[in-house]
This record gives sequence, C-alpha cells and structure tokens, in this order.
Amino acid sequence: MAKRPEPTAPSADETEATPTQGKGHATPSRAEREAARKRPLVPSDRKAAAKDARLKNAEARERARLGMAAGDERYLTQRDRGPQRRFVRDYVDARYTVAEFLMPLMLIIIVFTFVQALQYYGIIVLWSFFALAVIDSAIMVFTMKRRLRAKFGALERGLTWYAVMRALQFRMIRIPKPQVRRGQYPS
Repeated sequence: MAKRPEPTAPSADETEATPTQGKGHATPSRAEREAARKRPLVPSDRKAAAKDARLKNAEARERARLGMAAGDERYLTQRDRGPQRRFVRDYVDARYTVAEFLMPLMLIIIVFTFVQALQYYGIIVLWSFFALAVIDSAIMVFTMKRRLRAKFGALERGLTWYAVMRALQFRMIRIPKPQVRRGQYPS
C-alpha cells in the first residue's frame, strides 16, 4: 500500500496569500448599527451648514448651466431634449437667417422714428425686413422638415415653432450654445 505524504506546515508567505475563514469580527447588533448611523436633525453650527448648502447648490447650478450651454442631454430642459430637437438646433445654427437681424434693426428704426423726416422710411424698411424674415423662416422650415422626415420619419410636435424661435435669437445668446459652425449642416 502506498504511503500518504505527511502534511507540511504552510510557510509565512503562503499564510499571507490565503484568506482567513470568516469575517474576522462579530456581527454588530442592531442597536450598535443604529447608534453608529445616528446624526442630529439640526446641525450644531447652523450658519456653517447653511453656507455649505449654499455652496453645494451653487456648484450644482453652475454644473447645470455649463452642461446646458454645452448641449449635454442630462442638463437640457424638456423643451430641448431629443435627437430631433438637436437636429433642428444644428440646422438653424448652421445657416444665416434674416430673422436674427430683426431685433437690432428694430432698435435702429426706433431711433429713426424720433426724426420726423425718417419716420416713414423707417417704417417701410421695418415692414420690408419683417416680410423678408417671414419668407426666410418659411423656406428654412420647409427644407428643415424635408430633411427631418428623410432622417427620422415621423416628426415630433412643435419643431416648427422651436426652429423659428431659435432663428429669431442672436447666435451668440442662444441656449444651448451652437454646436456647429455656419454652413456645417447636420447630415
């Protein structure tokens, strides 16, 4: 009969490498766990707690503002979310629109109305520019919807109004900030 080898004592290196059995301590009682979690309802230094809360809220608002400006979906309002809205934003931001120059022109026309000789001409220029803005917006919406249908099929509600309102704003103050350069239309 073959003789079994005798077990040898593990070396110091082997004992460190092999995990010990069990968790190494007793399970804490429920009372001990509750005592460890217990915190006061009202902080001892209310001014410091209020200051910390204000700082934390300010940091969260700043993160949200930067995320929204960058077009991060997590921080966008419900009005700006979704792939179709992103397409509309990129399409509007890629083109020059007559409507974005409407507000500065209105300010100039207001100044002209103070001069009696220029009132009539100022109003004619304003209404002409307004008509051009409407025609340009209609063309923009028509071509944008055609591209949206080709890419997405069915369209969400409110995309026309969303595009026109974005086109009326100065490019530099649009939120979310434009993600494309002029002429860089979305595919």
